[in-house]
Order: sequence, then C-alpha cells, then structure tokens
Amino acid sequence: MILQRLFRFSSVIRSAVSVHLRRNIGVTAVAFNKELDPIQKLFVDKIREYKAKRQSSQGPVDAGPEYQQDLERELFKLKQMYGKGDMTTFPTFKFEDPKFEVLEKPSS
Repeated sequence: MILQRLFRFSSVIRSAVSVHLRRNIGVTAVAFNKELDPIQKLFVDKIREYKAKRQSSQGPVDAGPEYQQDLERELFKLKQMYGKGDMTTFPTFKFEDPKFEVLEKPSS
C-alpha cells in the first residue's frame, strides 16, 4: 500500500517535472538563438541607422531647410506672444515658502 502511493506520487512528480522542463527548454531555445530572422534584422539595422543619423545631425533627422525656416518662424511668433525669453529651454520656477504669523494661544 505504501509502495503503491510512492509509485503514484513519483509518477505525478515525474509528469510535473517533464512539463516544466519542456516549457523552459522552449523558452530558452529562443533566448540562446543569436541569429535574428530577416525582418528582425532589418528592423534593428534601421534603428541603428536612425541612431547614427540622429547623433550626427544633432537635431531632427532628414529635415530640410524648410523645417528650419518653419521652426524660426514659430519661435518668433512665440517670442512676440509670450515674451523675450529663450523658447527652446524649459523654464525654471522659483517657489518661496509663505511666511506664517505665529499667534499666541489665548489662555482660558
């Protein structure tokens, strides 16, 4: 009787371990595969190409002179509407703590 329970228990453990191993081997096989499929490789190559262009141009990629003219025109409009500050940087804010009066508690 104890031997039958032990065999039954071992078969349950064996099946659970085999399912677990099959799942993990399926997941790790993708992780160990260093070769990308052609679509993934093309996508990654385009991302790297864009990154190189972005670093070399120090601004928008493949923007022509009309983009620069539009940018200057819009910045000019903003300066006329909102002041003469630099419109290309984020503003700095200074908040001061309010000064509170200390009131004496009346004694009763």
